[in-house]
Parts: sequence; structure tokens; C-alpha cells
Amino acid sequence: MNTVERAKTPWHLWVVGALALLWNSGGAYDYTMTQTRNMDYLTAGAEAWNLDPGVLIAYYTAFPAWADAAWALGVWGAIAGSLLLLLRSRFAFHAFLISIIGLAGTTAYTMTSDIPPELQSTSAWLFSAAIVIITVLLTYYAKRQTVAGVLR
Repeated sequence: MNTVERAKTPWHLWVVGALALLWNSGGAYDYTMTQTRNMDYLTAGAEAWNLDPGVLIAYYTAFPAWADAAWALGVWGAIAGSLLLLLRSRFAFHAFLISIIGLAGTTAYTMTSDIPPELQSTSAWLFSAAIVIITVLLTYYAKRQTVAGVLR
């Protein structure tokens, strides 16, 4: 009987998977609250950034359907990738690739849309950069763990 042996699970897989799920859950919560137009959440978010809630709400309400779809791919692809990492599935890499595709679409919209000046703070751009960097690193990590035989 020929069986394929699975590599021993390194401790860092659990740490990276748990942190990825925690990080991406924040994005999923933000996406859900924004898409459902939860006014308490949007108002609190605007006030935390010293913004007029109307400006924030108007910006997100104006998203075209394709940008909302890209945002959904980015968020839910990252959640799926995080869960699949914890399940030691090689499909974590594919889920993170879907997330990168969604992130690319969202970034394309952001870079070409008419963003209100109030939403163009340095901290907002740094946070967006962090999302890109973390998503790319998680995709790379999933690929490396697949090649190492940890993810099957």
C-alpha cells in the first residue's frame, strides 16, 4: 500500500493561521457592516477618523457593483484562505490568490475614483498598504507550505 506521508505541522502554521483569521475577520466585519449600511458602525468609524459620517457613507454608497464584487472577493477569499490554512489544505493558496484578485480590483477602483479629500489621510493609505502586504505574504506563505508538503 502506497501512502503519501504528510509533513509534520510546524508550530508557525497555527500561529500564522490564527492571526490571519483574526486579521481577516476584521475585514469581513467591516465589509458586512458597510454593505448592510449599518449606520451605527459607519458613524462610529467616521468619528474615530474625525470625519463627517455623511462623507464616508456617501463614498461607500457610490461604489459600483463591480467594485463591491471585487471587495467581496478580497475579503471572503482571505477568510477562506485563513480557514484553509488551519485545515492544512493546499487550496489555501488558491483562496489567497482570489483575495489578491479582489484586492487588485478594489485598489484599481480606489486609485481611479474620486476619493473625498477627507478620506485621503496618510494613515488610511498606510493601512491600505498593510492590507496589500499582508495578503501577498499570506499567499506566499500558503504556497511555501504547499511546496513543503504541509498543506495537502
